[in-house]
Amino acid sequence: MKTTLLLRDIYFEAFRELGNFVVRNYFKAFAWFSFAMFATVIYAFVFRIATGFAFV
Repeated sequence: MKTTLLLRDIYFEAFRELGNFVVRNYFKAFAWFSFAMFATVIYAFVFRIATGFAFV
């Protein structure tokens, strides 16, 4: 019984750390994706201003 509890604790801790790793990397990728999308929007806006687009 003690061995089973020990194995359960080892796996529980390993998967908890794996979850934090996945979430941290997901948010890092999401932040870079959001920055790229924002840069695209800023580029399109500046391009429209530079070419004399009528916003009205």
